[in-house]
Amino acid sequence: MTDDEIKLEYAKRAPWGLYCSVDLKNCSPEAVRDEKGIKNFVVQLCDLIKMKRFGETQVVNFGEDEKVAGFSMVQLIETSLISGHFANLTNSIYLDVFSCKTYPPRVVAEFAKNYFGADSFELEVNFRD
Repeated sequence: MTDDEIKLEYAKRAPWGLYCSVDLKNCSPEAVRDEKGIKNFVVQLCDLIKMKRFGETQVVNFGEDEKVAGFSMVQLIETSLISGHFANLTNSIYLDVFSCKTYPPRVVAEFAKNYFGADSFELEVNFRD
C-alpha cells in the first residue's frame, strides 16, 4: 500500500489508530550505538510526520544477552508513542510508530533507512480498531 492509499483507507475505516513497524537491516554500526543520534532522529522524525512530542526521548542501553543488547528508545507523542530497539549484534533496528492521527508510514521507513544507513527495510502497517 502506498502512503496515499493508507491515508484513504484510514479515512474510510476511521480506526482508533495507525501502527507501523519498520525493521531496518545492516545499519551503520556507529548510528546504532549513538545515543545522541537516536534522540536527534526522533526529533527530526516527529517534525517530518508532524507529531507533537510529549516530554523527552528516553534512550536506555541494556541487555545482558548479546542477542538483545543495545539501546531501547521511547518517545511519547501527543497521539500515542514511537519506540525502537537498536540491536548491536546485527546492527538492526526495530522501529514502531503508533498514533491515533494518520501519518505516512513509507516516509517513516525511508527516513529511518537513510538516517541510519540501512541496506534495506521491511514495513508492516496495521489499522487499530
